[in-house]
Amino acid sequence: MIRRQGIVAEEGQPLTLVGDPVVVGQEAPAFTCTVADRATLALTSLTLADTPPVVRVLSVVPSLDTEVCALQTARFDAALAAHGARVAAYTVSVDTPYAMARFCRGASISSLVSLSDYRPERSFGHGWGVLIEETGELARAVFVLDAAAIVRRAEVVGDLVDHPDYAATLAIVQTLLDTGIYPAR
Repeated sequence: MIRRQGIVAEEGQPLTLVGDPVVVGQEAPAFTCTVADRATLALTSLTLADTPPVVRVLSVVPSLDTEVCALQTARFDAALAAHGARVAAYTVSVDTPYAMARFCRGASISSLVSLSDYRPERSFGHGWGVLIEETGELARAVFVLDAAAIVRRAEVVGDLVDHPDYAATLAIVQTLLDTGIYPAR
């Protein structure tokens, strides 16, 4: 497995990412995450193939128990809810599926589905190159996929305490929805 240094840090302290980086123009890597139903807490698996063939936003956070992660999740939830079924939105973390479901219920998160990459294989973290070796958490990142599951935006935030570029992500989503024209591979 590829180890990459100098990509992310936490409050300036360098961290190591494990896995190949995901780049714009490539097919989205497969993954299997766990989802807890927010009402019953029943667990199910969700794969990339299970997601609908629409514009998809994957908002990746280290832990929903932190302020920046909670704000990132709430901000994307509010911004993407207006698009209804035209956009499938997810927040991805290594938090347990139960903790993610409780957070989303408590924070009134309605449009984002919470995907837990808590299993030891860290399918999403490894496959998308955002697994932090030192902590086992995922780096803060945002990915936008088109309806054909081609990556149209890939942002790995340089420091875990910083926010992603919301405006750039939402602009790509809007362009995909308005025109259906995808940026060149």
